[in-house]
Amino acid sequence: MLSQLSAAALVGIDALNVEVETNVSGGLPSFTVVGLPDNAIRESRERILTAIKNSGFSLPPKKITVNLAPADVKKEGTAFDLSIAIGLLGSLQEVEHKLEETLILGELALDGSLRRINGALPIAMMAVRENIKRIILPSINAEEAAVAVAASQSAIEVYGIRTLSETVNLLRGPARFTPVQVDVESLFQEHPEYPVDFTDIKGQATAKKAMEIAAAGGHNLIMIGPPGSGKTLLAKALPSILPPLNFEESLETTKIYSVADKLNNGKPLMTRRPFRNPHHTTSNVALIGGGTMAKPGEVSLAHNGVLFLDELPEFTRNALEVLRQPLEDNEVTVSRISLTTNYPACFMLVAAMNPSPAGALKDQDGNLTATPQQIQRYLSKISGPLLDRIDIHIDVPKVDNQELFSGTKGESSEVIRNRVIKARQTQAKRFAEGNAPGIHANAQMTTRLIKKFCPLDKPCATKLMEAMERLNLSARAHDRILKVSRTIADLDGSDTIEMPHLIQAIQYRSLDRDFWNY
Repeated sequence: MLSQLSAAALVGIDALNVEVETNVSGGLPSFTVVGLPDNAIRESRERILTAIKNSGFSLPPKKITVNLAPADVKKEGTAFDLSIAIGLLGSLQEVEHKLEETLILGELALDGSLRRINGALPIAMMAVRENIKRIILPSINAEEAAVAVAASQSAIEVYGIRTLSETVNLLRGPARFTPVQVDVESLFQEHPEYPVDFTDIKGQATAKKAMEIAAAGGHNLIMIGPPGSGKTLLAKALPSILPPLNFEESLETTKIYSVADKLNNGKPLMTRRPFRNPHHTTSNVALIGGGTMAKPGEVSLAHNGVLFLDELPEFTRNALEVLRQPLEDNEVTVSRISLTTNYPACFMLVAAMNPSPAGALKDQDGNLTATPQQIQRYLSKISGPLLDRIDIHIDVPKVDNQELFSGTKGESSEVIRNRVIKARQTQAKRFAEGNAPGIHANAQMTTRLIKKFCPLDKPCATKLMEAMERLNLSARAHDRILKVSRTIADLDGSDTIEMPHLIQAIQYRSLDRDFWNY
């Protein structure tokens, strides 16, 4: 007898509806799965048969054939265990409910219990698009799937189950089970706690102001300073002044973490911006994404958040160069022989580096700690095209001892965050009125939008031209200066870019101004 039900396969960070067809017929006993299954699905035979027997069901010696359609798309992972098992029981008439209206997923243990799966949120979003009536999946994933249902205001029923036998009971009598529901608004009412507050950072007023500008406009930033000057501490404090995630951004970010199996247990939705800090030995694939299992990389895990690269010149040249596409396009395209996958990668790049391979640029006597050639070689590990894509270059000098031991506290992150939120609201209103859909911050402006929203009067235009000639800046650096100027003006409450805003933005090109002229 033939039974049919729905499952799902992950393609990038999206899900594809997969029809699971199970047929039990006479012939020599066998268990065959077709439809481009990977090794994990092929090995599911023993898990499924043992789980069915340990759940109290008897299996006659029959010929079992399972087809995963569409057959030209590769299926990966262990999430098909439960759907194949239920399809097999349906073919044996152990389950009489209409399986065509149900999407079933879950990994089976040998005792019939269920383990968590990856990608429950994008799978539920696909179920909404496909008008599926109900979703059955492990209880640990139920709230995650229910978030997608609540977001779409769909009538889909989401059931979280713990065992194979419980799944059979649900299909035999769904009225005895209660669908899982999630109050999305309550998830956003939690106030996140940040490990570092700006009031904890001594001195560095200039660097703090640059951080505020970067947060207000979503700009990329690089800090140059000696060891111990507070670069890492400043970077870790940055998330505390970023505006909170809206619901759309939260869904996008949660999809990525759900597929990558990095979503915290008990947290069905990410409500704070991610902060990723990969080590400098990270490979190209780990940074950009892809690989044999086509997983999102660090740039995608930092989507709508911060990617912090400490000791930037210590990263391999190839690893840094692969950042150029996501910094420009806000997405990553990973191409393989049989598949091309797009991952979102709209993040703030925050980098930190020393001015010299020896650490500090000069010793206590004022002498260079390395030769000019060594310094040039060290700095040249960061290519000019990559620096062009970083809006703000800021010097972070050693903290003065008087400031270090001072009891005076600076502004708190909450105060700074309020100014950042106000500036973002100004930008959102400007882009909404200016017919710029999909643009949420100044750093995302295209060339057309820069011309529209960043006009300069004649003195400012002359000043910018002089700076470009003196610093030998590229056209891309010209656009970055205008974007930063617009953000500084927004924080200042100005409708137009004034000369002080422009001069401050030009000063945030310190690598162009100083370090390349040794």
